[in-house]
Amino acid sequence: MLRKLSRSALVGVALVAAIALGACRDTGKDQLFAISGKLFEFNYRLAIATYVITLKPLRPMVDGQVAVVSFQNPAGGDPIIVNQKIWPKLPHITLTSPPLSCVVKDKPYAVSIRIQDASGTLLQSIDTTMTSSEDQTMLPDRPLVIGPKYELNPDLAGHPDGKLPDEPKPDCSKAT
Repeated sequence: MLRKLSRSALVGVALVAAIALGACRDTGKDQLFAISGKLFEFNYRLAIATYVITLKPLRPMVDGQVAVVSFQNPAGGDPIIVNQKIWPKLPHITLTSPPLSCVVKDKPYAVSIRIQDASGTLLQSIDTTMTSSEDQTMLPDRPLVIGPKYELNPDLAGHPDGKLPDEPKPDCSKAT
């Protein structure tokens, strides 16, 4: 009987501890968005690389909100700043950088996202890093196709890999 009572007491203490830990957990009530995806997009057809981050709304969005994103510039120098309006009726928010150069495989790049209201007041701040699984040198030197009908790029005639022997390469000497 005493053994049964001590087991019950032990189970009761474990249950109380689990409830207490659950109550102490951060519920994220102040968060408006969570990162639901992030990647480097290498568009081989267009010969460009970009940052792409997807945010999932955790609460209803309000008209007038803006995401101000600071992407670390892989080529070095000032960060790349993107201001993007947040559309309240969309199921998620996709943040994309302009085309990049000098992206290096396995190197972490800093990204800072600031959610602001219509008056510029900071509502949420998200800091993260992104690491590419590929090196940008794998992209062709020029787009493989051009025009609205995706015609083959005549500049690449005789170069099916998209690499041109005398094509100038981006200066990555200041890459961070």
